[in-house]
Amino acid sequence: MRFPFQTALTLVLLATVAVGTSGCNYVVLLGYLIGGPPSIEPDFDSMTGESLTDKEVIVAVVCYAPKEVLYDYSRVDRDIAKYVSYQMTAKKIKVLNPDLVQKWLDENSNWDQPSEIGQALGATHVVYIDITKYTLYEENSHELYRGRSEVDVTVYEIDEDGEGEPIYSTELLSRFPLAAAQDSSDISRPGFQARYHQRLSFEVGRLFYEHYNGDDIPDAT
Repeated sequence: MRFPFQTALTLVLLATVAVGTSGCNYVVLLGYLIGGPPSIEPDFDSMTGESLTDKEVIVAVVCYAPKEVLYDYSRVDRDIAKYVSYQMTAKKIKVLNPDLVQKWLDENSNWDQPSEIGQALGATHVVYIDITKYTLYEENSHELYRGRSEVDVTVYEIDEDGEGEPIYSTELLSRFPLAAAQDSSDISRPGFQARYHQRLSFEVGRLFYEHYNGDDIPDAT
């Protein structure tokens, strides 16, 4: 199983340090380099016994954000839906074009249930992302960036009659960077927002595909 080059490079550096500190740790890290870091089963797979990577699965990704979030961060719902769609597509999950999904949402503003989207667009599953809280700033600060979100993720399975039922649900508490906030003078707000959306979409996406223990290391700062 291949794993990201950046993760491999990080492990190489850690292994180098471990040589002078702990022979046992060095052996463990060397094993990671040879065979790859331990992989983590997708939470969706372990909870449902199903997989969105199955060939017959077609996924529609939908994101909702309340008006109070959109007032300060317009289009965040559209952006997250796109980012998550791209993440899942890169992991061999068949995902409907996010522009097609958004077009349907714009033309059917009175939709009520996520299953309606799946039925209309021919999806077998709808990944519904509900952003309940969202900010780009560290708590009590407008000079430090730290993306923070509370997100509910629900998967609806659409049957042959177009009816849908939730088969998986979980809550994510997201924070980025992981170790410390970033000074706003170091990066523009759009630039930081793009970085945070990449992180948040990864946190959502990895619920549905295999990932690795070392994947969080690049997002520490």
